[in-house]
Amino acid sequence: MADAVLDDVFIDDFQLPAEDGFLLAATIYMPRGPKLHAVLISSAAAVPRKVYKGLASYLASRGCVVLTYDYRGIGGSRPKSLAGFNARMADWAEKDATSAVSWMRARYKTLPLNYVGHSFGGQALGLLHNNDQIARALLVASQAAYWKFFTPPESYRVFALMNIIGKPIANIMGYVPGKIGLGEDMPKGVFLQWARWVKSERYYFDDASLAAALANYANYRRPLRALCIDDDPWATRPAVDLLCSAFKATSPDIVTIKPADTGATSIGHFGFFRPEHRDTLWKNAADWLLTSQATGQISSEALPRYSAASRT
Repeated sequence: MADAVLDDVFIDDFQLPAEDGFLLAATIYMPRGPKLHAVLISSAAAVPRKVYKGLASYLASRGCVVLTYDYRGIGGSRPKSLAGFNARMADWAEKDATSAVSWMRARYKTLPLNYVGHSFGGQALGLLHNNDQIARALLVASQAAYWKFFTPPESYRVFALMNIIGKPIANIMGYVPGKIGLGEDMPKGVFLQWARWVKSERYYFDDASLAAALANYANYRRPLRALCIDDDPWATRPAVDLLCSAFKATSPDIVTIKPADTGATSIGHFGFFRPEHRDTLWKNAADWLLTSQATGQISSEALPRYSAASRT
């Protein structure tokens, strides 16, 4: 992915303590002018925060204080050695994302706190014990990633990578190198938990160890929009529907985006964050995120030029 041209905003790197004290690499983006909103961006699995710097900078130019961060074991939050590093994928939500919400809420108490979750970042939202602190959430290519929901032949590739290739490598090396084709290097525990979820028909909803965290879905009652990218082989409509169906206390607005609607030939699982979508995908997403928070209800407007369909 080509680097975005950053807006004229203030950017600073720092370390954010997770709920258990583990230090996470983080970046804050601040507008030069008035601060109108706060936005937290939570990454996809095994994806470093730098991928989101273009969108973060753009949102800051529109008056948002934006925080990006790396989950433990990823990017700037990686220890010297991943072999033997103890982490689960659930920790990324329960310990890392929750601390990011708390950090933003504590420092920007008077600003509405909005949430952007990409793939796993969207999956994390329902697991957060403090998700009731979020005023509005936008999920991008977020899904309950059961492997049979993936578009073939990608579904078979992912199943093979995780179960035939990845598991033996994890057990031998103590971590999974990114070069097998699943993002950055991952801690063993993260990968093995993810692999179990991907094999389950209801993804992590069938994981008994998540019972307490899954109960937090009921706490999120505010507006939620889920963007389903039409040519994304990972977050297909059935997978997006299953994830959104767990938000019983709100009415998720699922919007399908076709590449042709934005003048693109393809978007896929990561393309939303490419800078060429600044005036289309980014603008429309920001317009929705920055909508008045007064009523706490989902507005009925559809994004311009997109095909919108509500969950049934």
